[in-house]
Amino acid sequence: MPQNEYIERFQKQHGKRLDHDERVRKRAARETKHVSEKAQNLRGLRAKLHQQKRHKEKIQMKKQIRQQEEKNVKGSEDTGPGKTPLPSYLLDRSNATNAKALSSAIKNKRAEKAAKFSVPLPKVRGISEAEMFKVVKTGKKTAKKSWKRMITKPTFVGPDFTRRPVKYERFIRPMGLRYKKANVTHPELGVTVQLPIISVKKNPQSPMYTQLGVLTKGTIVEVNVSELGLVTAGGKVVWGRWAQVTNNPENDGCLNAVLLV
Repeated sequence: MPQNEYIERFQKQHGKRLDHDERVRKRAARETKHVSEKAQNLRGLRAKLHQQKRHKEKIQMKKQIRQQEEKNVKGSEDTGPGKTPLPSYLLDRSNATNAKALSSAIKNKRAEKAAKFSVPLPKVRGISEAEMFKVVKTGKKTAKKSWKRMITKPTFVGPDFTRRPVKYERFIRPMGLRYKKANVTHPELGVTVQLPIISVKKNPQSPMYTQLGVLTKGTIVEVNVSELGLVTAGGKVVWGRWAQVTNNPENDGCLNAVLLV
């Protein structure tokens, strides 16, 4: 085995870390900062070599951008001599061809699919961690390191949820701020019904808040709509549907949501 392939061999035998892809993405995102720092601090011959390398990279980048722009240029089809005779005023006309026709068609399909799940609140205010979490300093060991956090916003936990042992619990979700039901409005029927929450699908603030089940304005939750008697085109009863939280639950003391139809 070549000496430089020990990493690939290890990955084949034991696999990768669960967060491997995320770490690679972050490393690539930080790379620009390292390059900028190098460019500012290098001196002499190393600075010249670094500049040559960057110059070549920029040339390649410009070539790629130019190739991409050429794709979007509209041309004309060379149809050749046709069987049907054309009048003189139509001879100089030709069918325009767009090199990006296929890609634009795909984009349109994606846009239609995205419009299917358009939400009532497309933009929400960002919430900082300082506002979301309160540092817990009770207890001997906790006070020294201050590693425990109490969530200050309403949360949802499943019916079979059990707390971790206090010694290992990092995030505390207070019992008084846990919600099980939401006042869901059906936009087409114009009715509001109190429905049980099944799960938190996505919190736009952070994936971590989604995992913790934090309920803030703009959060997508899954609710049990069996009481509404909704039926699919095939005649099957719909159990779960998505809804978006439209109010600030921590201020109102209740959870209001709009069903995504």
